[in-house]
Amino acid sequence: MTQFPEDFCWGVATAAYQIEGAAHEDGRGESIWDRFCENSSATSPITDTSREPPPGKVLNNDSGLVAVDHYHRYLEDVRIMQDLGINAYRFSIAWPRILPTGRGQVNAAGLDFYDRLVDSLLAANIEPFVTLYHWDLPQALQDEVGGWASRETAPAFADYADIVSRRLGDRVHHWITLNEPSVSAFMGHESGEHAPGLRNPRIAWQTTHNLLLAHGLAIPALRANGDAGTRVGITLVVTPVFSATKAEEDRRVAQFLDGKLNRWFLDPLFLGHYPPDVQILLGNMAPKMEDGDLQIIARPVDFLGVNYYFRMIVRHVPGQSPLSLELVQPQSSEYTAMGWEVYPPGLSAVLTRLYQEYAIPRFYITESGAAFDDTISADGRVHDPQRIEYLQDHFQQARAAIADGVPLAGYFIWTLMDNFEWAFGFARRFGIAYTDYPTLRRIIKDSGYWYRDVIASKGEQLY
Repeated sequence: MTQFPEDFCWGVATAAYQIEGAAHEDGRGESIWDRFCENSSATSPITDTSREPPPGKVLNNDSGLVAVDHYHRYLEDVRIMQDLGINAYRFSIAWPRILPTGRGQVNAAGLDFYDRLVDSLLAANIEPFVTLYHWDLPQALQDEVGGWASRETAPAFADYADIVSRRLGDRVHHWITLNEPSVSAFMGHESGEHAPGLRNPRIAWQTTHNLLLAHGLAIPALRANGDAGTRVGITLVVTPVFSATKAEEDRRVAQFLDGKLNRWFLDPLFLGHYPPDVQILLGNMAPKMEDGDLQIIARPVDFLGVNYYFRMIVRHVPGQSPLSLELVQPQSSEYTAMGWEVYPPGLSAVLTRLYQEYAIPRFYITESGAAFDDTISADGRVHDPQRIEYLQDHFQQARAAIADGVPLAGYFIWTLMDNFEWAFGFARRFGIAYTDYPTLRRIIKDSGYWYRDVIASKGEQLY
């Protein structure tokens, strides 16, 4: 029987803009998500929360101005983690809280906040895993240079990484440079569903390269400001893509989508080049780069963070361009409140593929979780059996990957508590703790207590 490693990280994950609030306090600057939400609220409200928000809008005009007020309630949130036995916490740092204009003057109060948070985690025997960029770019960089569309943002990010790691590097030993650069690039710059809300494919492809360059440029500073125990990585969302049929047209669009969402980021990071088949298809849409960029991007990392939520099944749309595709949703499958198919086997398949094809030395599942329509029951509890089943099945797949030899060192559930879910505002609940938004009270869900018991058994409860 395969055991989870003795030092396995039983974690939860969050992101700064989704939980912190205090958007105008203690010197924090404006982020692109502040502006995106502000622009959304300036238009007519969206009241139909059963559907996806259109590009450039947030459901119900919600925003992260207050979010779940973690900035003021972080000690309470650390105590919840401690009570559940969680031993690792992945959180992100808000770049505009450290550098309000993205560059230049450092905001001491911002560094002080994360100083206190890290110290409180360590006092609770919780290992901090710090993500430096989880989508909240300082708005000043967007206004002044074009944000991630500009090469200038990459060295600005490296400087920011240096500032943060000089302050925290004596206590933080696990650094994640970027969260899901594919989402930053394509949902933020191609479909317009996320900040900064652009719809320009050429810019979107350029941002992919600038984001990866920023990652590579930050690595030396993170290592220099750490010690022998410092570990540096990046988090990618990896989505298995299947063709709906064996038809050549369907296989072609599936290969392209896998190339766009997965291999376009994995290949330069771990093989030192972009996938040739995608480059050929892009033609003059391919991002501009300079000599030496790929060597910078491919600087060795200590681990890969893998975010996994669902698979994609695609087919070609007849009568349109060769790469036109549409998603197929099996009617027999279960779906979350996000409309995402529940497909646990995809997790072990992704991990095994990554290990075999890229020889990555260590993995963490840095996000995996599900949104369901949770409510407080008459007994005052939040019963979420669907989430427990979801997590049980996915942890079983993680164990299967370990049995196959994958060096998986931790699993971070998304997320600690219900929070601002980007373009869906507060209409989707992923947490293992329920947030009562009128009062901001946290109520541990049944899934939170289930996780507590799994951790206490070191995973044996899963067998």
